[in-house]
Parts: sequence; structure tokens; C-alpha cells
Amino acid sequence: MAVYTLRRLVQAALILLGVSLVTFALLFILPADPVRQIAGRTASAQTVANIRAQLGLDQPFLVQYLRYLGNLLQGDLGRSYLQRSQVSELIVSRLPASLLLMAAGIACELAIGLTMGLVAAVRRGSATDHALMVGSFVGVSAPQFVVGLLLLYVFGVKIGWFPIGGYGTWRHLVLPALTLGILGAGWYSRMMRSSMIDVLRQDYIRTARAKGLPRAAILFRHALPNAILPVVAMIGIDIGIFIGGIVVVESVFGWPGIGQLAWQAIQRVDIPIIMGVTLVSALAIVLGNLMADLVAPFIDPRIRLK
Repeated sequence: MAVYTLRRLVQAALILLGVSLVTFALLFILPADPVRQIAGRTASAQTVANIRAQLGLDQPFLVQYLRYLGNLLQGDLGRSYLQRSQVSELIVSRLPASLLLMAAGIACELAIGLTMGLVAAVRRGSATDHALMVGSFVGVSAPQFVVGLLLLYVFGVKIGWFPIGGYGTWRHLVLPALTLGILGAGWYSRMMRSSMIDVLRQDYIRTARAKGLPRAAILFRHALPNAILPVVAMIGIDIGIFIGGIVVVESVFGWPGIGQLAWQAIQRVDIPIIMGVTLVSALAIVLGNLMADLVAPFIDPRIRLK
């Protein structure tokens, strides 16, 4: 276990290095000029050149990247061009809101998706199965802003059960978490259905049925722990996606997470914030996958990490 974990951590470091290089290169060749955003449209050419020199943006790509990498190894994500604050402080201030929304969104995904997948697998080939799979397809295909605005209109404006935006109470959390749950549940339901159908064909399930075990015991004690393993891996991926990829949902509901911070930085070409959020998201994906792999043997003791 220790050797496996160490090797995965080394691989994670290399992945993060690659992500930083690719992201930095893409931002370097970006047509938009961050210096113009800072100086303003009416600034003179001399003012623009002075700002560019102060920020080190007049240096070659390799010099800029190595300087950024050296600061990154010291835990310095840089300073925002426009907000004049440390990127690490901005991310840390927004991270609790994103983590809360991530946890609630994944909980909704699992509650909806696993239930749909389990019911569809048990009633394979029936009208219920077809209806649930059509519903899952619609869920994964629907745009985030459409689902979010629809929930806002129905439950926020028409019925008035929940606030239409903001942050601070559980009532503010329900609609954005439900939006993420509806959108992601389709993937979990389809994965759960496929995995459960495969498990229900195994010999040990037939043996359990021959022994006369109750149907609930067969499903939840013998089939579910084995069928849920692919879902655990999906959760690890979702952690990283939710950390940096819920820009639309946070914008629709006015949720002050790092997704909204990233969107504001993209609009203003604030490169240090874009780099910081990208690296934090990549780190979350890598650690999420590692956690999923480490948890798998505890769910199924037959799995061994090599």
C-alpha cells in the first residue's frame, strides 16, 4: 500500500507539472492582452510597456514559466493582476463554498442516480427500465443553465420555497445542489444499471438465490457492494470536476465559489487566477482518483493494489 501510494504521488506530481506547462503555454499564446486590461484602453504605449515589464510579461515564455514554477514550488500562486491580492488567499476564501456545494451535489447525484440504476437493473427490460434510462439520458444532455433556471423559476419564483440566489443557509444550497444532482445522476444511473446487471449474473448470486435468501439481502448485502465499485471511481473524478467545473451553476445561483472566481478571471484575462484555479482543480482530480483507488480494497477485499 505504501509503495503504491508513493508511486501514485510521484505520478500526480508529473501530471500537475504537465497541466501547469500546457495551461501556461495556452495562456501565453492567448490573443487577449492582460496588460491592456490592467492599464485601460486609454493608456499610452509607454504605460503599457512599463506595466508589462513590471509583471515580467516581456520575458520569453521559458523564463516566465520557470519563474512561475519556482514560485509555485514555494507555495506561491502569484498575485492577481486586477484584484491585487494573493491568488492563494482568493482561492482559500472561495474554497469552502465550493466544497460545500460539491459535497451536496455529489450526495444528490448518488441518491438519485444509484436509486435509478438499481431499480432499472432489477426491472431490466420493463417499461420502468426504459423510462428511467430515457430520463437519465435527458438529464445528462440538458444544459446546466437550463436546468438551473427552470428550478429557480418553479421553486424560487412560482412556489417561493427557496431563495433565487445567494449563500449562507441550507435553503440557498438546495437548488444548486439539486441542479448538479439532476445533471450528474444520469451517468451514475447508467453505470449502476450496467454494473448491477453484470453482478446479478454471477454464480454467487445464483447460489444465494438457491439458498432462499431474501431478495433485499441478495441485492444490498451481496450484489450492491460489488456493483458499486465503478461508481467509487466516478466519485473521484467528480471531485475535481466539481471543484473547478461548476462555473455555470455558481453563476446562475450567485454561489461564491472558485468556479465563479475562475469565470470572472477569464473575463478579465487575470492569468494568475486562471492558473491557480486550474492547478487546484487538477490537484483535486488527481487526489480524488487516488482516494477512490485506496478506498476500493475496503469495499471489496478481493482487490489488491500493486
